[in-house]
Amino acid sequence: MDKRLKQQYSFDSLNVQSKTSKPIAKNVRGIFKNSTFQYLLFGAILIVLLLVSVKTPYLPYSWYGGLISTACFSIASIGFCLLMGYSGMASLGTGGFIGIGCYSVYYVMTLSGLSFFLAILVAILIAIIIGVIVGFISLRIESIYLVILTLGLSEILRNVYRVLSDSINIGRVEIFGMKILTADTMYIIVPILVIIMIVTKNLISSPTGRAMLAMKNSTAAAQAMGISVLKYRLMAFIICTVYASISGTMLILRNGSATASSGTSFYALITSLNILAAVIIGGYKSIWGAIFGTFVMYGMNTTILQNISFLSEHPELVTIISGVLVIVVVMFYPGGLAQLLQGFKGKISKLLLKIREAKYGKDLG
Repeated sequence: MDKRLKQQYSFDSLNVQSKTSKPIAKNVRGIFKNSTFQYLLFGAILIVLLLVSVKTPYLPYSWYGGLISTACFSIASIGFCLLMGYSGMASLGTGGFIGIGCYSVYYVMTLSGLSFFLAILVAILIAIIIGVIVGFISLRIESIYLVILTLGLSEILRNVYRVLSDSINIGRVEIFGMKILTADTMYIIVPILVIIMIVTKNLISSPTGRAMLAMKNSTAAAQAMGISVLKYRLMAFIICTVYASISGTMLILRNGSATASSGTSFYALITSLNILAAVIIGGYKSIWGAIFGTFVMYGMNTTILQNISFLSEHPELVTIISGVLVIVVVMFYPGGLAQLLQGFKGKISKLLLKIREAKYGKDLG
């Protein structure tokens, strides 16, 4: 009798432990699945990597330049991802919009003597005005014609920058009386990137994001459901332009100077093409995909490829690799590498399910 009671007590205690451990494990999984937590964790990991590359010999300093450039351009890529992936519109004006941020910071800080954060607000205001203008134009022009128009607008802006001041230099920015050195810019750039990611994710999950997606799938159907095409097209272009402008403010903060006449400047055509390629490679409907694609275009060369002697001796091969990658992704994975990883994740889940069913039975697996 005593043995039976002991066995029953042990079984009951095991059941209680299993019942209490399941909610804890479920809560922990829920925290890690939360997008806000993932973005904050990503920001923390990025800062740690940047610190390691600056303070220790474990990572070369070139990693700092590659990762911080990726963070700056990722802001513009996320805005382009929202414009193309959720609103169905494409643009080649990203480079010109990035210049808005650069020149706004330069003129506000050097001529007016205002702070860096006030310069960011001015850049955002100018970007909103440009976004409204382009948004109104997009109501009458679509598809490839809109791409050509934004390309022309970008080149107009670049020539305006050349007339205003071909080369700009703000030096090292002072914030709250402290001079921000090159290695310290990560404490501003990374938090702003994380904030942009959180805001964009919430926007995508909101009724606004669903309305943009409906507009992308069918403009006529969206209008039939009462969705204002004017409102959401304006909103999409405003957000894209504002994000690119913020990206420009982060780039001028990081580098301290920029040149308009250079073919590889922040606001040259190559920047618009690289942002487009980054979104295509990573996945035009994925924030993570946009960041990874930006890393491929702006960070992978300095962090990984330069350490390969053959590629460092033949830098033109890096451009060829990027072009081949774009072709392969467009042909076989139109959703970008995000689609590839999602399919791989699904196959792993099916494999684990089969293993559990083989071990415990189909009903218990």
